[in-house]
Amino acid sequence: MAETVLSDVDGENGRLTVAGYPIEALAPTATFEQTAFLLWNGRLPDSAEEIALRQRLASLRPLNALSLDLVRNAARAKAPVIDSVRMVVAALPTQGNDASDAHAVVAAIPTIVAAHQRVADGEEAIEPRSDLGHAANFLYMLRGTAPSAAEARALETYLNTVIDHGLNASTFVARAIASTGSDLVSCLAGAVGALKGPLHGGAPGPALDMVIEIGQVENAETHMRALLTRGERLMGFGHRVYRTRDPRADVLAAAAERLYASGVDRSLYDLATGVEAVALRLLEEHKPGRSLRTNVEFYTALLLHGLGLPTALFTPTFAVARSVGWAAHVMEQRQSARVIRPQSRYVGPRGLSIP
Repeated sequence: MAETVLSDVDGENGRLTVAGYPIEALAPTATFEQTAFLLWNGRLPDSAEEIALRQRLASLRPLNALSLDLVRNAARAKAPVIDSVRMVVAALPTQGNDASDAHAVVAAIPTIVAAHQRVADGEEAIEPRSDLGHAANFLYMLRGTAPSAAEARALETYLNTVIDHGLNASTFVARAIASTGSDLVSCLAGAVGALKGPLHGGAPGPALDMVIEIGQVENAETHMRALLTRGERLMGFGHRVYRTRDPRADVLAAAAERLYASGVDRSLYDLATGVEAVALRLLEEHKPGRSLRTNVEFYTALLLHGLGLPTALFTPTFAVARSVGWAAHVMEQRQSARVIRPQSRYVGPRGLSIP
């Protein structure tokens, strides 16, 4: 059993605490830089410390020529965006200092993602701006125009919401590598590799695909009833850890409502909320007592779509946030001098002889 001060996932009661703060109190109000400082230092920064971290991350956003070439080649070869993240993070030089390496990786990932998408769309990568916060600059690098305050706040809320979540698969990988004494850059490169797996990082896209395939609320019951009859999952509902509603879903539901009220086309939002109501009713009917509620992926998809992000960027954008949590876990793991080595139970044959 690992001990951590970074986040507590209470699946039975549907609560998520990040460094002492309920996620519903922290995510909608804190800046990304405040939340990153919190996880890395165990407390919220004062104004001078927040400004210093913001300036530090901004100074590290530009990619060197080698990294840009890797991104361009991957995008032109139609590789997934997450492959550019994996390759460029692994190619970053380590400073031999966890804090410096964390700053470098966290600053670089949004630039990698935005540059890949721009090149894949036949456009040139955009240089980052140092006068914008982490979330706003990411949207700027994708679009070439600065986002509205509502858009920047929506993305910042998302990044805060998914910044850490206990000992999930990618975080475990980062901690296991850290336990060997390896550098933080290598730890985070391994975590990106784990995130690439669709069982860990791929749910928001299918959740949105299901809503779009349904097309109209009137079609929702027939479509989803057929899925349940065939024994298939309704994407965006239920969670392996939470036995009640995912608290992150509540945070992102409110963030999505604010975003779509700010002037974004509401058609998909209205469709998705209608589909959600039907899905919850059908799940209660088909699986009574299972408490299969809306999870974070459902409203992640709706929020990121409202910000204009294609589904191919959903998992890489998750990495923009979770890289902070990975780095925090690496730093925490350093406090132990023990290598993580889970036990295995041999179930193969014995006593074989060579003919």
